Amino acid sequence: MTHKSGRHFLQLPGPSNVPDRVLRAMARPTIDHRGPAFRDLFFALQEELRWIFGTQHPVLVFPSSATGAWEAALANTLSPGDAVVAFEQGFFASRWAQVAARFGLEVRLQAQDPRRGVDPQAMEALLRADPGHEIKALLVVHNETSTGVTTDLEAIGRVVRDSGHPALLMVDAVSSLASIELRHDAWGAHVTVCGSQKGLMLPPGLSFTALSLAALGAHRSASLPRTYWDWSEQLTAGEQGSFPYTPATNLLYGLREALSMLCAEGLETVWARHRRLAEATRRAVGAWGLDVFAEDPWASATVTAVEVPDGADADAVRSVILEAFDMSLGTGLGFLKGRVFRIGHLGDLNDLTLLGALAGVEMGLGLSGVSRTAGGVQAAMDHLSETVT
Repeated sequence: MTHKSGRHFLQLPGPSNVPDRVLRAMARPTIDHRGPAFRDLFFALQEELRWIFGTQHPVLVFPSSATGAWEAALANTLSPGDAVVAFEQGFFASRWAQVAARFGLEVRLQAQDPRRGVDPQAMEALLRADPGHEIKALLVVHNETSTGVTTDLEAIGRVVRDSGHPALLMVDAVSSLASIELRHDAWGAHVTVCGSQKGLMLPPGLSFTALSLAALGAHRSASLPRTYWDWSEQLTAGEQGSFPYTPATNLLYGLREALSMLCAEGLETVWARHRRLAEATRRAVGAWGLDVFAEDPWASATVTAVEVPDGADADAVRSVILEAFDMSLGTGLGFLKGRVFRIGHLGDLNDLTLLGALAGVEMGLGLSGVSRTAGGVQAAMDHLSETVT
């Protein structure tokens, strides 16, 4: 095989780049997961996970992708035949709805403009039209990774709370946690799920679930089948600083290091960094004469879906960029297959990393014949220079 010098640019919206500090932390020897050293690690992680989610309640950790946390959220709070509302936000929202349907839940799909976040007024009307409280859960993706669209979760949570409706607000925060502002308790989320491979700067393999008192109450009467995903077993073992199964110890080492890095930077600073890099990316796209799929003000701070002109193939552009510049971009998913490529700008990322990625895109667009309009990198540089701190 031919060797390519330099590092591979992984500009997916997840998995994101894993910092060297985290990789080194994961290289430590595995310890006894029933011993005192692991117990200390467990309790330290619980404190830090509560901080990152913005909650006073337990955060459960499963060795799984976030799909497992989707399943756990449903299985632990609902019963067969319960009605859940899912919004047609994009590929991942649809996948969560499919998981719910396979459990025998009554999934009520709500039409949704994929270029915009879920409308709080539409949510209010939906709940008002359900005086009998048939709806037991609302599935909302905070940041839809496939479209690069962010929902105003604070406004959605306020509507659910003010309505007095008992439906559980379940939130997918897979591509928003530790990158976009999220406050589980303050915003009224009942269940928030996430994976390890995006803003938390870890390899894939861990999922997280933040709870609320209402979710724990629903758990006590829920009758969907569950074994591996059972919250009760996790909570009971957690009181002793342990897990009800063999945990992914070395990933937990990495998690501790990643959370330490985020704490040292400060969450407000992390959120601002992502907003600034996202704006630079969108300015580059505009200078190329292309369109961002998301409409303002719903454009994501972690991923930008870039539309290619009619007749062009976004995956062909991605292939050219990978071959010429050793950079991976996200593919279009679902109805956006071939229509967009996605630039991930989340996790362990700074100005120069982003500019290198945008340079690769600009050159790749020219090589593929999609756009020969230069100036995108310069537009991004101008914004970053003007806003440097």
